[in-house]
Amino acid sequence: DCPPEAGDFRAQQCSAHNDVKYQGQFYEWLPVSNDPDNPCSLKCQARGMALIVELAPKVLDGTRCYTESLDMCISGLCQIVGCDRQLGSTVKEDNCGVCNGDGSTCRLVRGQYKSQLSANKLDDTVVAIPYGSRQVRLVLKGPDHLYLETKTLQGLKSENSLSTTGSFLVENSSIDFQKFPDKEILRISGPLTADFTIKIRYAGAADSSVQFIFYQPIIHRWRETDFFPCSASCGGGYQLTSAECFDLRSSRVVADQYCHYYPENIKPKPKLQECNLDPCPASDGYKQIMPYDLYHPLPRWESTPWTACSSSCGGGIQSRSISCVEEDIQGHISPVEEWKCMYIPKMPVVQPCNIFDCPKWLAQEWSPCTVTCGQGLRYRVVLCLDHRGMHTGGCSPKTKPHIKEECIVSTPCYKPREKLPVEAKLPWYKQAQELEEGTAVSEEPSFIPEAWSTCSVTCGVGSQVRLVKCQVLLSFSQSVADLPIDECEGPKPVSQRACYSGPCSGEATEYTPEETEFLYGSLQEFDELYDWEYEGFTECSESCGGG
Repeated sequence: DCPPEAGDFRAQQCSAHNDVKYQGQFYEWLPVSNDPDNPCSLKCQARGMALIVELAPKVLDGTRCYTESLDMCISGLCQIVGCDRQLGSTVKEDNCGVCNGDGSTCRLVRGQYKSQLSANKLDDTVVAIPYGSRQVRLVLKGPDHLYLETKTLQGLKSENSLSTTGSFLVENSSIDFQKFPDKEILRISGPLTADFTIKIRYAGAADSSVQFIFYQPIIHRWRETDFFPCSASCGGGYQLTSAECFDLRSSRVVADQYCHYYPENIKPKPKLQECNLDPCPASDGYKQIMPYDLYHPLPRWESTPWTACSSSCGGGIQSRSISCVEEDIQGHISPVEEWKCMYIPKMPVVQPCNIFDCPKWLAQEWSPCTVTCGQGLRYRVVLCLDHRGMHTGGCSPKTKPHIKEECIVSTPCYKPREKLPVEAKLPWYKQAQELEEGTAVSEEPSFIPEAWSTCSVTCGVGSQVRLVKCQVLLSFSQSVADLPIDECEGPKPVSQRACYSGPCSGEATEYTPEETEFLYGSLQEFDELYDWEYEGFTECSESCGGG
């Protein structure tokens, strides 16, 4: 790595021309990076002006082709460089930032926050994103405003109000923030150099929602110890390794339960090897056995797992039992008298749990009445929200607000006159073929339709369906992630359409103009009023995550 004070190599090459006249004048030159056509030419821009000039056909060897890439220019050509810093290597970092990694050192965190307006609350916490997290992306929709609180590993706290659009540094982490009238987007490629808490400041009467996605590092990992001293000084003995839970942030050993928290962490089994195999000197006549304490852990407290919490929310208690045990060299654990553990702090046997608030029902506003005259129905969405504002289960069905009620529109309805009985099949027109442009996944969330299914019938009129996903391209890892449907803006492409597979046997294919006139013309002779009839909603397009 270059030291932080080294500066930008391309910028140095531009500034070298500051004391050379260009068209009879001196300029202060700044680098123009990421030229898609020729990234290895030296293009510079005069400070404070729109003047952009190619000051050299080639940058110096070793200059990066693009700011966000390791690829470098050599002899004026862009050469690929892997994350292993090898020329010609295609090795890439995984989502966790590990070169050629398998993604096992971090986990994807995604979720949604919905604002809960109350008179005595001006702001709220959206999500806490820990030190070392990567590829952070938040989208706020609504009138409210995002801001940041940070806390370094040394305990220094600061706040950033995110008042304007732009790119800036917060605790040495580069942040890209975009502010729109009804939306805010926050991106941090990471890794974060502090703990970030994203907060929301309430600004309007309407509710806001924030969707977030990031990769969180697994900071507690098992680490294998060195071999303990040999069990015998000569004549052959054994020695074992053990595993300890290591905190990557503080670089110190912590209690095993921190590593058990991550199901991805599998504790390595102890290794056993023979040692001190030389025969004992004849003069001694015996083999010295090393004191037990030196080659194996001392007695320790062992606990049973915590019992289930006495309450699923609103505060409960859970308990466990502990006992003093010893482990022999073969790994067999046996209970011993408690006095042997008297110098080791005893673990708590009771602790509070599930101290967060219980889920509550939240009723959204009513829909318009389903009719434009007379008596109809109106509907509303009723959600069960947990203490984080996430959609969940667990609310009492007895206290659920009703989701449907009758409504009356003051406009009176008119009964339509009886229509003439017409017994005829309507003519089916040849279906217009829908020509779809292929849509490519981009770094902005976009709707990506899949191919249409085959027609549901082999003759006559049927239907075709297709899946429409909301997807985004994660630029650093060049992988595609599925997002909730409401993350994508603009009209969603249709997911169902009619299809015509030719006439069935015995079916008339065309109608004469006279027949068509009889079918349609006879209906137009009456000056009639029509009534809408409400038939309810279709099934939801998604089983979760917004449809």
